Amino acid sequence: MSDLHDIVKNRKDYKEVRENKYKTDSRDRLSKILKKKIQTTMIGALSSIEENLGFLWESEDGSLTDQQKAMKELYNKIRSEILDKGNNQARNIDAELAQYDIEWLKFNIKIPVIPQKETTDE
Repeated sequence: MSDLHDIVKNRKDYKEVRENKYKTDSRDRLSKILKKKIQTTMIGALSSIEENLGFLWESEDGSLTDQQKAMKELYNKIRSEILDKGNNQARNIDAELAQYDIEWLKFNIKIPVIPQKETTDE
């Protein structure tokens, strides 16, 4: 009887360990997705600035005027601040997620099966 008790106890322990691992994996998955979204937002913002205002610090022949150099320096400062702030927020994600129990609800689809009427070829 003791063996049966041990088996049941071990099964419960295994189930608990498996559930904890699933929650940890779910948290890690969400953290990775959120960090990627923050990075995408940062890079998108920088891309928009470059696309719309890049003419202020770019020249066709590669030589920059003093005013263009000043604009490029200003852009690089802004770029650095955007990346620093975004990376700070990305690092804060793990601290925030640690305060929650997270479980990924996997995507499940139930497709109804509708029987078809059989037709006879006459």
